[in-house]
Amino acid sequence: MQLEYIPVEEFYFALTLAVRTLEELATPGLAEQVQQRLAEKYGQPSTIAAASQNTYNYVFRVKDVDNSPAPQLILSVADWQGNLRLSSDYGWVLDRDRRPIRTEKFAQREAFSRQIRAYLKDWLQIPLLDVE
Repeated sequence: MQLEYIPVEEFYFALTLAVRTLEELATPGLAEQVQQRLAEKYGQPSTIAAASQNTYNYVFRVKDVDNSPAPQLILSVADWQGNLRLSSDYGWVLDRDRRPIRTEKFAQREAFSRQIRAYLKDWLQIPLLDVE
C-alpha cells in the first residue's frame, strides 16, 4: 500500500460521492497527533474546514490496493468533533446516475480499515493507532 497526497487544488476533482466513513477513533489526543504529523509532512490539508467540529481533512489516493470495479481508491483522514475519522470509497462505486452503490468488496471494509490503521501507525509513528 502507498498513499499519494491530494493537495487542495486537486481535492474537488478527486473526492467522490462514494467516500463513506470507515470508522471513527475516539482515543483522546489522537486526532491532534495525526494532524500534527500530517501537517509536518504536507503542510496545508486537502480541504479547509469552516466548521468548528472539523478542522482538517487530508485526502490521499491509495495505490497498490484493488478497489475494482472503481478506477481509483480514496482515503480521507480527518477530525470530526475531536475524533479521528477515516473514510474511503473502498467497496463503493458510483452508478450511471452518480449514486453510490456497494460492490463485492463492501464486506471487506472492516479488514481494509484495519489495514489502513496499521499503515498509518507505522507511517506516522503514532502508537495510539493500535490495530485490534
